[in-house]
Amino acid sequence: MEKKQAKLKIRKGDLVKVIAGDSKGSQGKIVEVIGTTSRAIVEGANMVSKHTKPNAANPNGGIVKQEAAIHISNLMLVDPKSGKPTRVGRKRNDAGKLVRIAKTTGEEIK
Repeated sequence: MEKKQAKLKIRKGDLVKVIAGDSKGSQGKIVEVIGTTSRAIVEGANMVSKHTKPNAANPNGGIVKQEAAIHISNLMLVDPKSGKPTRVGRKRNDAGKLVRIAKTTGEEIK
């Protein structure tokens, strides 16, 4: 049975701040969102060492540093206007389209 995807308040390309865990305080863009597990991969945060076998891309193999997924509850969107972390709300704009807004400033999130 497949797990139902939750409604997520962050999207690929958003600038987020890590608010909990080993990477707490670091900021980065979201590279990928995994909806079924409510996790996201953030550029430069939650780095792990992966041991790789030699292959065509990496002829020597060895240890490669890469980003691991972080649960979305440990991320907070950065307000485009103030540059501070903010909660996310949803509101209808003038055209009647549902858009995301930053709770701190009321600014629309692109």
